[in-house]
Amino acid sequence: MKVMKKNVIITVLLTCCISVAFGQKYLTRTGQITFFSSTPLENIEARNNEVAAIVSQQGDIVFQAPIKSFKFQKELMQEHFNEEYMESDKYPKADFKGKIDNLSSVNFSKDGNYNVKVTGKLTIHGVTKDVSEPGTIIIKGNDITVNSKFSVATVDYNIKIPALMAGKIAKSIEVTVNCILSAVK
Repeated sequence: MKVMKKNVIITVLLTCCISVAFGQKYLTRTGQITFFSSTPLENIEARNNEVAAIVSQQGDIVFQAPIKSFKFQKELMQEHFNEEYMESDKYPKADFKGKIDNLSSVNFSKDGNYNVKVTGKLTIHGVTKDVSEPGTIIIKGNDITVNSKFSVATVDYNIKIPALMAGKIAKSIEVTVNCILSAVK
């Protein structure tokens, strides 16, 4: 029993030391990513409210979005998106791993809006690309909100659009990120 108690104490101490060394982290499993495709023939919009995200005060930032969690107004669009374009069974998630470039401009201990630039690797449809995009971090109490809007070219991620659908799906998709993350205690 003493050994077990000692191991628990050591584990708690290590966890505390690691938290102090790496600083505060913020987490969500209910972040939101939407995308919008606009063409003269049809607009397509989908929303995913099951995005996991973590941001550390050291500037590390990670997002992960399950592809099948994107919801469309039309069920048939969702089916085509998952089966034909994104091949969700083969590529079940999209993710981003990167850093806040201008971390010194963010004061995590002071409420406010901070413009940031994030650089990292975006993986969609099994293809990983280097990206650098602007965003905003809003700090309010123990929560932060991360916002960004950027475009993704389908060709860059080997997402094939059949010629028959070319007029209905834009070659560049507008992506909007809006995630509220809470401090991990």
